[in-house]
Amino acid sequence: MSVFINTFLLIYAGLFPIVNPIGNAPLFLSMTRWQSDSTRAQLARRVAVNSTFLLLGSLLVGSHLLVFFGISLPVVRIAGGLVVTAFAWTMLNAGNTPDGDASEKNGVDAFYPLTMPLTVGPGSISVAITLGSQRPGYAGWSDLILMGGAALAGILAIAVSIYLCYRFANRIVAFLGEAGTNVVMRLSAFILLCIGIEILWNGIAALLHLKV
Repeated sequence: MSVFINTFLLIYAGLFPIVNPIGNAPLFLSMTRWQSDSTRAQLARRVAVNSTFLLLGSLLVGSHLLVFFGISLPVVRIAGGLVVTAFAWTMLNAGNTPDGDASEKNGVDAFYPLTMPLTVGPGSISVAITLGSQRPGYAGWSDLILMGGAALAGILAIAVSIYLCYRFANRIVAFLGEAGTNVVMRLSAFILLCIGIEILWNGIAALLHLKV
């Protein structure tokens, strides 16, 4: 049971800060402001499902795919850092009107940009790949089954957190007020920008270290 708990906490604690569903909730709401409450609930559910498959796939087969295509993890971090930085810079320099506008009344895509890179960005994927690549090779079948179940439970817990924060994002925003929401949006965009630069720098530093 200790193996299950330790693995669950490792997965959840490792992914939750960078996924940051609480901080992303105002951004999600701003990008779906023209959608009805029922549509927003459906989008929140779809984002949670998409995030589950992205994180689970990265955790289980991400490292093997990198080996297959001959791509190193530092390169993934550099590319991911660039994507996150560009997305965050756009959000940070957006006008006071939220990103969602009248032209998006007909619908907004649940995968891009709501799932990726807003929710599960390259940073989350690289963390999941790193966690998946650190599976102990000496564990027996019982421990492997426990760790697999714990990893799945941890990712499902992340998905539930995403759904709850996005589903009730309007309540979070109502609590903060218009001025508070604008502050949180800008702060979240700035934090996302810092995360993107940090991911980029870590990739560059690791790549330079490998080249030395």
